[in-house]
Amino acid sequence: MALARRNQLPETRDSTRINANIRITPVRVVSEDGEQLGILPTEDALQRARDAGLDLVEVAPGERPPVCRIMDYGKFKYEKNKKKNTGQSHTKTKEIRLRPKTGDEDIRTKIRQAQKFLEHKDKVQVSVLFRGREMAHIEEGRKVMQSAIEQLSEFGKVETPPQQHGRRMIAMIAPK
Repeated sequence: MALARRNQLPETRDSTRINANIRITPVRVVSEDGEQLGILPTEDALQRARDAGLDLVEVAPGERPPVCRIMDYGKFKYEKNKKKNTGQSHTKTKEIRLRPKTGDEDIRTKIRQAQKFLEHKDKVQVSVLFRGREMAHIEEGRKVMQSAIEQLSEFGKVETPPQQHGRRMIAMIAPK
């Protein structure tokens, strides 16, 4: 029962075998230069790694025989972590708020700001807010929204078309 539960947990520690933890013999060995050294007994491969002042790292444990490489394990682990962390992108969502009565120059200023957001690979949420009697003239807000989308079309693509949510009309624009 406890064994079954343990197998369900995600593996958090590094499962790569290095040096004395490699128990299978023989192993296929690749030198620090990338040169194939062939299939060697594990002890010989370990001795070559020690002579070079490096570690013997099992890089393909599923192969028969397992493939081991002579390398600096600390550097390998650092590069692996660095590669994993740089693959993540941090897209943020920025918002520009407009109103049906917003002046043309004010709209252009907000559009320029949205262009900068899109150039920095951030998503932009364009919101048109309606107050009071403006709800009776939703078409005015739709015109403002369409104008904003057209001006931003060369910098991004519409991810979600304009939708009415109560007193707000919202569209999402993603960078190209």
